[in-house]
Amino acid sequence: MTGAEQETGTESATADREIVISRVIDAPRELVFEAFTEVRHLSRWWGPEGFTTTTRSFEFRIGGVWDFVMHGPDGTDYSEWITWTRIVPPERIELLHGESPDDPNAFESVLTFAPNDAGTRIVMRTVFPTRQLRDEAAEKYHAIEAGQQTLANLAAYVTEGARKGAQG
Repeated sequence: MTGAEQETGTESATADREIVISRVIDAPRELVFEAFTEVRHLSRWWGPEGFTTTTRSFEFRIGGVWDFVMHGPDGTDYSEWITWTRIVPPERIELLHGESPDDPNAFESVLTFAPNDAGTRIVMRTVFPTRQLRDEAAEKYHAIEAGQQTLANLAAYVTEGARKGAQG
């Protein structure tokens, strides 16, 4: 339940189709946001533990596309496609994520970046077209654990970059 939902005592209309993951990262908001804006950054941290990515095309702008393949630790390749639907630097990124542009099971994600003392609280809210697709993502593809691992990879990447920047 989000803070707004706790305050009003109601859940959102999409709660049964959502996965929400958050993490506080010990790096400035601008740096955390930037890690999403350039493929040279994304390719270093995107995905759960043991996964790597190969980018086919990348354009970070509203209507732009990131077309890539995630390579699983077991050798399985997963075609992925993201289009950016809203970008508000350094506060918010909205996107549509599926296997291809015409994927009927594509899901929407909203990422928010909020200052948290000297760090950043990132919240990743994903809404699936149906409750069944959300449940399948959680159970079959371990989406909650994978999302937590992805944000942990992001945290490790940007905090290492922040340390190097402070030393240089």
